[in-house]
Amino acid sequence: MSAPPVSARDTLVKRALGGHAAIGLLASALIYIICLSGTLIVIHDRWQRWEQPDVPEMTALSPAAVQTAISAALAREAGKPATTHLYVRLPSAEMPRATVTTDSGGWYVDASGRIAAREAHGWTDFMVAMHEYLHLPMTWGMILVGALGVMLCALVTTGVLAHPRIVRDAFSLRTRHDPQLARADWHNRLGVWTLPFVLAVALTGAFIGLGSVGTTMLAKAYTGGDLLKVYANIFGHEPPSNPARAPIADAAAAMRTLEARVPGAAPTYVIVHEPLTAGQHVQILVAHPRRLIYGESYFFDRTGAFHSKAGLSDGAIGQQVAASSYNLHFGNFAGLPVEIAYMLMGLALCAITATGNSLWLEKRRRRGLGGERLRAGWNMTVWGTATLMVWAIWARALLGTEAPLALGFLSAFAAAVLVAVLYPRVADATALRRVCAGSILLTAIGHLALVRPAIAEPVVIDLIAIGLSVPLLLWSVRARGGRERAGLNADPTPA
Repeated sequence: MSAPPVSARDTLVKRALGGHAAIGLLASALIYIICLSGTLIVIHDRWQRWEQPDVPEMTALSPAAVQTAISAALAREAGKPATTHLYVRLPSAEMPRATVTTDSGGWYVDASGRIAAREAHGWTDFMVAMHEYLHLPMTWGMILVGALGVMLCALVTTGVLAHPRIVRDAFSLRTRHDPQLARADWHNRLGVWTLPFVLAVALTGAFIGLGSVGTTMLAKAYTGGDLLKVYANIFGHEPPSNPARAPIADAAAAMRTLEARVPGAAPTYVIVHEPLTAGQHVQILVAHPRRLIYGESYFFDRTGAFHSKAGLSDGAIGQQVAASSYNLHFGNFAGLPVEIAYMLMGLALCAITATGNSLWLEKRRRRGLGGERLRAGWNMTVWGTATLMVWAIWARALLGTEAPLALGFLSAFAAAVLVAVLYPRVADATALRRVCAGSILLTAIGHLALVRPAIAEPVVIDLIAIGLSVPLLLWSVRARGGRERAGLNADPTPA
């Protein structure tokens, strides 16, 4: 009897599934790290308050206070190389604090503009850099992260093509069947439910990460290699430089001019370009709450007279799309509800990534192809990454601002995966889950006990962490006890 003919759809599904597995195996570890760090930094402003809960807070900063903050920051720059940009971040409902930042550091200021404390949220900065460029040299790291965004888009596309009934089965969960089947159902269902989110995040991430490549190509083709001319078409043209010394720009006058021209404007940043030079100018970024754009830029000369605006809110459609990609990627719009939604969908994407590799590894095991070492390495990647991110908080607290968090994390991660591959028994998934849950629980309790936050938001974060870690810890303990009663010494399935 001859074999039944293979249909074109079956061929497409088989090829899509093969491509899906190949891309996932090639990039899964890095995609997982980026997804997990991205999930956490959705609330990076709130993490900054968690790290430094005793900083002065306010609802607004007057133009005079902004000018005072600029002068105070520049006074601290005496004897250092001239700063090229100075940023004053104004308080908002999400972040009721004001900061002033130069090329050499940043400070919190009080309501009058006086320096109150040094910025010391090194763990938050470490996590942001992890997500944006994996602590590689920035340009190359962002290119790699952008390329991983393209791979994530390819994973989504091949995943949909590999499951022709994916929409029909969107609400079919066989959790009481074979664990491998249940894991596959969760992988597929979460993939369907988060499909719009994953596409939006992956496409904007690729756009942001690979933007430098496209800009370089455009500059070589049209502006003789001048990158600033390319960026000016999107973010606005700046006046020519003049390095001659001059008094500090009048940012307070610029803020008053803005209020007169745009009544009710809500500035988020005041930026002085090339301060203390004759060519300095002031840029004020204004929020547009009902728009996806990160803001509109208004430019003023050093006396505070209006010069121009970038057009991010009403300019060419390409400008508006470019200005909207950042908020769409990071979830910086519509406040806390969107942040919560982004974090939940980010966790779902982490689960999709983790179960995808687990499915492939378990399939190899059932076929008698081994892969125990690979399975142990993947267990360590999934749970070790989260644990090391938590331990970085303790490293930052114990070693201070000079703690080499990036080097420590990357070294510890590489060593942990290597040990897991060489000695698979140490990478028992249940034990690793227990360590991760225990680390989160201990960190939250320690933060409450040692730091004693005086504001509510850090306390809420600690309570949520406790509420999530306790069930995870109990689940791990129960799973371990069940396996021991069954006479098993190791977790038979991956993470």
